[in-house]
Amino acid sequence: QVQLVESGGGLVQAGGSLRLSCAASGRTGSSYHMGWFRQAPGKEREFVARISWSGSSTDYADSVKGRFTISRDGAKNTMYLQLISLKPEDTAVYYCAADSVYGRLLNTPRYWGQGTQVTVSS
Repeated sequence: QVQLVESGGGLVQAGGSLRLSCAASGRTGSSYHMGWFRQAPGKEREFVARISWSGSSTDYADSVKGRFTISRDGAKNTMYLQLISLKPEDTAVYYCAADSVYGRLLNTPRYWGQGTQVTVSS
């Protein structure tokens, strides 16, 4: 089992920035790939970004490319998502996810965090 806990969400004005963190515990090791999803009110949960266990591979949704950066610190078992140039449409609950299979991090990861709210005011 892997437990994931997100932090760093909050209220920010459009154009502002935030950094989300996801701390992993349990059977972590360095072999789990990790990612971020988000769910806006009335919408389905959507993929945001993913990072391989080594950190050498990353992928982003088109809507966040150039504005969001995913990274991880293996020694701390922590993943980050740096959000800049935030827009009101980025408002959502952001979820951390992990899986031993990189491909599953596009839509069906095995492990999920509880989510952290990001609200961007116009």
